[in-house]
Amino acid sequence: MGLNIKRLQRALPQKVIDRLDPYIEAADLVTEMRDPRVLRALGPSATRGMVLKRGKQGVPTRIPANHSAHFDWSYPHDHPEMRELYRRAKQHQWDGETQLPWETSVEPLDPDSAVIPDDFFDFEKLETYGIRLDRIEKARFRHSMGAWTLSQFLHGEQGALLAAAQVTEAVPFFDGKLYGATQVMDEARHVEVFHRYIDEKLEKLYQINDNLFVIIDALMSDSRWDMKFLGMQIMVEGLALGAFGALYKMSKEPLLRELLRYVIQDEARHVHYGVLALRDHIKLALSESERREREDWSFEVALLMKNRFMAYEVYDEWFSGMITRAQWRDVMNHSPGMEEFRQVMFSRLVPNLREIGLLSKRIQGHYDRVGLMKYFHGAAAPELTGDAMIAELDAELWEHRGRKRKKGRTTAA
Repeated sequence: MGLNIKRLQRALPQKVIDRLDPYIEAADLVTEMRDPRVLRALGPSATRGMVLKRGKQGVPTRIPANHSAHFDWSYPHDHPEMRELYRRAKQHQWDGETQLPWETSVEPLDPDSAVIPDDFFDFEKLETYGIRLDRIEKARFRHSMGAWTLSQFLHGEQGALLAAAQVTEAVPFFDGKLYGATQVMDEARHVEVFHRYIDEKLEKLYQINDNLFVIIDALMSDSRWDMKFLGMQIMVEGLALGAFGALYKMSKEPLLRELLRYVIQDEARHVHYGVLALRDHIKLALSESERREREDWSFEVALLMKNRFMAYEVYDEWFSGMITRAQWRDVMNHSPGMEEFRQVMFSRLVPNLREIGLLSKRIQGHYDRVGLMKYFHGAAAPELTGDAMIAELDAELWEHRGRKRKKGRTTAA
């Protein structure tokens, strides 16, 4: 199929190829799903998100939810580790309205307080395709990329809010329900603060990325409680935790960094919750066939986030008709900021998949093929608190700044 598509592309005008490209991407996604159960789980969501563009129609999206609510009228203390997580969550609630310095003036075009740094994007690579931006255009473009990134965070947090409510209903551990209720509150707070920051400070909200819509649609409509946990707590929350960490390290904007510091501490608990809920379930309660399905599903979702999170919404605004979508993907794949995002995101995700039993020898070759096995031996969620993550990120930031200062002195000499 890939060969036929390439032959067809060579025969068509470039404008037509660019119009067909989103549908070709959707076809590629579907054809690379070798497990028919994964295709049944993700295929309809891929159609709704990437072909029908349900997230971009300007109206609220209705996603059917079909799952069993698990009641237990004896109210047992049935999971001590989740009970401890619940205790910690109660102690670490915060108020985004009063505890963040909203009076901070944010100047999106000022390089000294930019949401994303000057070296986030590969402007030299863009110039090889004939596009040269001046200083003001680069600042405006960085503003667009920062607003796009935070918009996707916001959309993901809305997905997490609704999924957390479903998980609280469906989880079979009563201590897990108590903790789940705190996560619903956390996610509502995250939606509040990200939306306020975008609305008041950046004044630019982008629509949801099609690939993020596919993931949210799939996990919201799946009836199996453990798939909701896997999709939201391990995949989306795990990747978000890494993305928040990357932006916390990159950004020079103090209000955003303070906002992210609070959110990262919440997200660390959320991923820990997912690991606790799934670790024994996947290893002991599932058949080998069921475990393999979840393993394949996780790999496909990882690919969605690694290869397809390409900010086409920014491309459509800035460069459509000037460069091709394939050229835009090339620029994005080589941009230092996106490479940093992928590095930190997957350093958080892959160890958790290992921890819950979804990185068997059978699937490791696939992760190795796409360059993700280098994260295999990293620390999983039970070994990392939010405070420890912030301390680690701050140490990496100071080390990076020290290297830049040393390089600057060497260059000056």
